[in-house]
Amino acid sequence: MDINLPLWLFVAVVVTGVVWLYDLLVLRKPRLSALKDVERQFDGYSSEQKKSDEGYQKATEAANQVPVVVEYSKSFFPVLLLVFVLRSFVIEPFQIPSESMVPTLEVGDFIAVNKFAYGIRLPIIRTKILDVDEPKRGDVMVFFPPHEPRYFIKRVIGLPGDTIRYVDHTLYINGEKIEKEYVEQVHAPDIRRRNDSCFDNGASYQVYDETVGGKAHKMRRCTITGRFSEYGEWVVPEGHYFMMGDNRDNSFDSRGWGPVPEKNIVGKAFGIWMHWESFFSIPSFSRVGSI
Repeated sequence: MDINLPLWLFVAVVVTGVVWLYDLLVLRKPRLSALKDVERQFDGYSSEQKKSDEGYQKATEAANQVPVVVEYSKSFFPVLLLVFVLRSFVIEPFQIPSESMVPTLEVGDFIAVNKFAYGIRLPIIRTKILDVDEPKRGDVMVFFPPHEPRYFIKRVIGLPGDTIRYVDHTLYINGEKIEKEYVEQVHAPDIRRRNDSCFDNGASYQVYDETVGGKAHKMRRCTITGRFSEYGEWVVPEGHYFMMGDNRDNSFDSRGWGPVPEKNIVGKAFGIWMHWESFFSIPSFSRVGSI
């Protein structure tokens, strides 16, 4: 089960904030009172004497002793609050876990997602409170699929009301064939780290240039037609979006679980800022750039 990081971050902000506020309203008063008593006790001392007097220094330190929990809460609260606000309303990082968006995105890519591109939403419950813009055909979008509460990333292919048809690796949107231009053939590598149905069946991948909604990108297809690439036709309901991976024969997307409701949108992916495939590998910045 995936960790609900936004929820845990929210809990951390609330807990540290409550501790800080409780200290400010309740625990701080006895400390201030104790400090006044120390000042009265050493009332005849000059500033220089107070600085050099060990008794005064120890008394002041003891009177102003802050509980460890309060000290840590006061240190972490502003940092956690800033991170929470940025992740919830501005920008959030994600790591690509699968090959469904190859060749656009590779496993281990760290991407940046604009959280306000499609509207301002409340954290955790994701209720939209302010409209900004709507998803455009060809956008790369992060969302929750209709069948499970886990982040997915795919390309927006169909808008509300569209008719999507995919026949023998050919995409049609509202009856219009989406043209693609052949780029290269990708054969099975000598060493494969993951199971791949295309390579396992002795086939290879072909990479094409494709333009959807005026946005040019590369897509990949297997030379053997997969179960989602033989034939399918869908009408996108109002308030929903049809999502497909750029790795057309290795992507579980709207062809399998249906269109995505607008309420499940997380944000618009716009850039790669790092590539780090595994904990034991060296991070790379060679793929940094826009999506």
